[in-house]
Amino acid sequence: MKHILLSLLISAGFSSAFAESKWNMATPYPDSQFHTQNIKTFVEEIKTATGGDIDITVHAGASLYKAPEIFKAVRSGQVELGELLLSSLGNDDPIFKVDTLPFIATDYPSAKKLWEASREKITAELDKKGAVLLYAVPWPGQNFYSKAPIADSSYFKGKKLRSYNATTAEVATHLGAAPTTIEVSNIPQAFSTGQIDAMITSSATGVSSQAWDFVSNYTKVNAWLPKNMVFINKKTWNRLDKKTQTTLKDLAQQAEARGWALSEKVNAEKEKALADNGIIVSEANEALKKTLSNIGVTMSAAWLDSTGADGKAILDAYHAK
Repeated sequence: MKHILLSLLISAGFSSAFAESKWNMATPYPDSQFHTQNIKTFVEEIKTATGGDIDITVHAGASLYKAPEIFKAVRSGQVELGELLLSSLGNDDPIFKVDTLPFIATDYPSAKKLWEASREKITAELDKKGAVLLYAVPWPGQNFYSKAPIADSSYFKGKKLRSYNATTAEVATHLGAAPTTIEVSNIPQAFSTGQIDAMITSSATGVSSQAWDFVSNYTKVNAWLPKNMVFINKKTWNRLDKKTQTTLKDLAQQAEARGWALSEKVNAEKEKALADNGIIVSEANEALKKTLSNIGVTMSAAWLDSTGADGKAILDAYHAK
């Protein structure tokens, strides 16, 4: 009888544990970023839709894991969900670099087409690695922040350019700069201590890091619109019943649509904020555009060589849209 009672108690405990799942999510971005704000809306919607059965705590600003650690932490089950720049996995598989090919997709409509062309392949590759894609949202176009006007590419010679993935490191090298990896949360300190002299990033990151404290110029090139992806541990996902999976998929689809609209809105607001705080906002001149375009051609050709038929299929589908 004691054994039966003990078994019932253990069973009840497991039922309760599975009925109320307390999950953790890691993101390297601060609470002030629109990506993080979108995530917080997403997890609140999950909590409401599941009647509190899934309660997710968001650990922002690399407070739980640093950016390079997040994917490993999710796929190994140390944390249930994560957010990461898609292209940060480019060293594992070059297919993940697709949305950072310079000057392939330089506005929101073309970035959306590229995502539609690449989503299926990206989802499949993540699945192989033990993660399930929930949604992806782009940053605004990537532009240069510098301490002086950029007349041409010679400005970068010998300078330290912040890199946040393999693509930005490669661009830095092509420009004659030294690529330097800096966490987004450490950007202000990196400029103040001389670790970096310039960066290529979005208007949103420029404002969240208060770029006007350490640079004076913002040069618009809209090199690419890189996406952050939100993903979940595959085993955690597979333990959910079909109804809950469908609920999360529907909410993820809404979060993606909301995030894309928010990104575009934020870009206009943040570029105005940069100007309002004294940064000179200008379009790149033809000399710089030509150099960057040539770099884009070189890098795209190399990417196609490294991805083979998969890469070609994505770009063919993109150009056909």
